[in-house]
Order: sequence, then structure tokens, then C-alpha cells
Amino acid sequence: MPHLPCRFKHAALVGKYHARGIRPVLEDVAHILARAGCEVSLEMETAHNTGMTDYPALTLAQIGRECDVAVVLGGDGTMLAVARELAPFNVPLVGINQGRLGFITDIQQKDMPTALPLILSGQYEEEHRAMLQGAVLRPTRDGGIETIYEDFAINEVVVSRGATASMVELRAEIEGQFVANYRADGLIVCSPTGSTAYAMSAGGPILQPGLGGWALVPIASHTLSNRPIVVSDRDTITIEIVAAKDASMNFDMQSLASLLPGDRVTIRRSDHRVRFLHPKGWNYFATLRRKLRWNEGVS
Repeated sequence: MPHLPCRFKHAALVGKYHARGIRPVLEDVAHILARAGCEVSLEMETAHNTGMTDYPALTLAQIGRECDVAVVLGGDGTMLAVARELAPFNVPLVGINQGRLGFITDIQQKDMPTALPLILSGQYEEEHRAMLQGAVLRPTRDGGIETIYEDFAINEVVVSRGATASMVELRAEIEGQFVANYRADGLIVCSPTGSTAYAMSAGGPILQPGLGGWALVPIASHTLSNRPIVVSDRDTITIEIVAAKDASMNFDMQSLASLLPGDRVTIRRSDHRVRFLHPKGWNYFATLRRKLRWNEGVS
């Protein structure tokens, strides 16, 4: 294809470095970026674990400060880990899928030589995705409250039972208004992006990415009338641990164990958003049809 002028100056390349056969693909992507006119840097762990030494190695924080686009080669899990770190820097992300489903790493490897130069030249669909910001608040002996953990999530925040088989009892509030008590294996609070992840497996609804809302999805609730509910992302959600022998939580599968009765998890919309660059003509519903095989059986 003819050479197209590059819209970006400095591109970072991040790979799922423990995947078999990843280095030749990373080298191909790096060559595409260089031919397009980009200065190329590798994420440090990617460089060290693949032995690629032809390009400078940067930490994710350095990538955020120095690069104006990041290309992620892997599955959605790899993209989530990178996106959570780069969102505060407003760096746009391009995903090349080497996983299985790939809802947010949407360029197939076979299409990479054609699709990537077009995106680099400015022919793309840009999308912004909301993030969750959560904190764990714990009562102190003197009657105060301390924040013991804070983090961001793109997909979901999950409060659930830990290693034991017993259920947890959780109390959910929205803007201080009581919603429900849940006796269940846990409760998922997911973003529209995360509605096609764990929440979908637990029976939650699929939310269009631009929707300004979260879904609360109980996991194996003891009460069958505890159904998923979609709420505004302008409100703060609070989940209190009422009773649990062993409870844990995670932000996009980043775990914090040993929550205690009385702990309160607060979840609100982050001030940061994730920027994704998709190939021109990208369509969310086409992605759903392809990934969830909605076309099967249609003549």
C-alpha cells in the first residue's frame, strides 16, 4: 500500500510477552511502526522478556509521559493492565488481538499490516471508555475511618467470598440510599466495557459502551429475586461487608484479600477515561455479533 503520513510521533509497543511465538509478531509490528515514521519504544517488561534490544525500553509511566500512542499485542487482559496505567496520561491505545475473545483488542493479526498503517495515518474511529474508581474504607478503633486500598478498574470491581465455600452478606447503597442486601457468592459492579466479561458470565446485561451507567450483578445469589440492576454512573455505590468468614475484592482481577465485616467499598466514576483507536468503520454491534456468534444459524 502507498506510504501514508503518520499522525503520531512516538509509539510504544507492549506485548503479552509470555505468549508462545510473540517475538516475531512484535518485531513485525515494530517494523510497521518504524516504516510509518514513528519513533518506536518497547515497554520494559516486554523488551526484557523477549530479548528485543533494537528499541529503547520504557516503563509504563515513561510511556505515558513520552509517547503519543501505544500499540498493545495480546488479549483483553493485557490491554486492561496497560490501559489502567496509561489512562491518567490520556495516551490512545490500539489493540492487536492474540487472545481468544478480544472485545477491546479488535485488530486481528492477519489484518495488522493493512489496518495499523491506516490508523497511524489518522484513519480511525476514536472511542472513550469510562473507568471505575474504588476504595476500601475500614472503621478504626477510635471511631474514625481509614482508607486501606484504592485502585482503578476498566471492567469491574468484584466483592466476593474468598477461599471458603460460605456465602458473604453484602449491603448495597447508592448515594446513601439502601438498595438491597445480598447473600451470595459476591457482587459485581461493572462498567459497560466490563459487561461482556465476568458480569456477562454471571447473567448480567450487555451495556453499550457509551451508556452512562454501571451494572450491579449478584453472583449466585441465595435469593432468586436479587436481579442485576443498571444504575447511573454519576452516583457513588457503597458495598458494606455485613457478614463473611472470608471475603475479598478485586479490580479487574487485581485482588485484595481479607475484607472484614464493617468494611465499606465505595465505587464511583473515575475522572480518567480510556482512549481506544479502532479501524475506520469499526462497529460495536458487529463486534458482538462476531465474538458472541450471533450470526450462527442465520441464512
